[in-house]
Formats: sequence, C-alpha cells, structure tokens
Amino acid sequence: MDDQPKEGGEGDKKIVHTYALVKHSDMSDDIKNEAIEIVTTACEKYAQNYELAAKTVKEAMDKKFGSFWHCCVGEGFGFEVSYETRNILYLFFGGNLAIVLWKCS
Repeated sequence: MDDQPKEGGEGDKKIVHTYALVKHSDMSDDIKNEAIEIVTTACEKYAQNYELAAKTVKEAMDKKFGSFWHCCVGEGFGFEVSYETRNILYLFFGGNLAIVLWKCS
C-alpha cells in the first residue's frame, strides 16, 4: 500500500508562460504584434510596478498609433469596456499578469 503522494508527478506540474498568451484580440496582425512587443517590454522592465507598466504601454501606443489608448495591468480583475472596433487586446504575461489594451475616442 502506497498512500503517500508521489513527488514530481504529472499532477504537480504548474505551467508558467514566459511569453504573451493572447486571450482575445481583434487588432490587425501588424498592430497586434507591435502592441505585444510593447507590453512585453514594459512588463519585464516594470515587473513590480503595474501602474508604471500600464502608463508606459499607453504612452508608447499613443505615440505610435495615435491618441486615446488605455491600458490596465494587474492580477485578479474583471473588465467591461467600450472600444473602437479592431482596437482591443487582452493577454496574459508571465502566468497570471493580465493586460487589457484598447482604444476609445
């Protein structure tokens, strides 16, 4: 009889994504890829300061693709936003860090 749980078993593995995992996007591929690169860079640079990461993403998107971009970075939040068609990106980075990026004018 072996009642002890086995260490290192398949059930114990936790997947941590080290890349951006896009959950929803209706952006064109070129804008989406550029936005993912901006988000990834900001989240790596400001891993401990979500507010500064969101501000960095917003400012970079405003400069590159025009005004009225908004960004939320954090863990454990819900959202409902109004946005311009083909201008929203919802993704996860580093496992449980969620990022919502959208344009609304």
